[in-house]
Order: sequence, then structure tokens, then C-alpha cells
Amino acid sequence: MPVMTKELLNKKDIDRILSRMAHEIIEKNKGVENLYIVGIQRGGVHLAKRLSGKIAAIEGADIPVGSLDISLYRDDLGMRKEHPVVRETAIPWDLTDKKIILVDDVLFTGRSIRAAMDALMDFGRPAQIQRAVLLDRGHRELPIRADYV
Repeated sequence: MPVMTKELLNKKDIDRILSRMAHEIIEKNKGVENLYIVGIQRGGVHLAKRLSGKIAAIEGADIPVGSLDISLYRDDLGMRKEHPVVRETAIPWDLTDKKIILVDDVLFTGRSIRAAMDALMDFGRPAQIQRAVLLDRGHRELPIRADYV
């Protein structure tokens, strides 16, 4: 029996959402000073790069983008049967006193975002961590919300 799939968002929808998010981020932060974007491996990294490009087109300023692997920060690490696949973390700057936009593709239980916030602390003490996600599925296990959806 074939697997049925449903397209939630097409390329145009995603582009429109990222444009709206870019404007909201600029507005909420009163510009882009001290703003850094970090994408959670895997789905969040591509979105973070696209979001940075949108902000740069609006503001005329490059926004640094990093990638963050949270595999070893997850609270279910010891309960998994398989070893995690560790991907690249690339944050070549100190995050101390910076505004961080943490980007992921889907927010569900909140555990990935919590693990990412823990991991970010290894790179400094940000002034703020704001969360941007493409889809919010609800069903939270932890009281975590997204600032931009």
C-alpha cells in the first residue's frame, strides 16, 4: 500500500513565511545590531541561512549565521537504542551579550529547543535567545514557545 503524503507548505508559502519572520525580527529587535542567527541541525540550518538572507536584503547588513548540533545535549540520550549521528556545530564567535535567533523547522515537545539553549551556553552568555520555527505542532512537554512562527 503506498504511503500517502500531504504537502503542508510549498516553496512560495515558505518564502512568504520567512519574509514575514524577517520583518518581525527586525521590528522586535529595533534593527539588527548584535543579532546572530543559529540554526539547529538539520532542518533549522537551511532556514537560518534563508532567514539571514531575507534580513540582509531588508536591512543591507550581513547577519552572521551558525549551525548547532544538539545530539549530545538531549535529555533522552541515554534512553535511545542507537548512537546519535553528530553533525557540525559552527559558531565561530562568542555569543556573550548577543541577541540570538535560534531557528528550527518544527517545534513539537520543546525538548530540542531546550537542548539547543543548553548547548548555546557553551559559546557564551547571550543577552537574549529568541526562537523562530517554521511549524508549531503544539503538544508541548516543556513550557517552551516560539517567538516567531
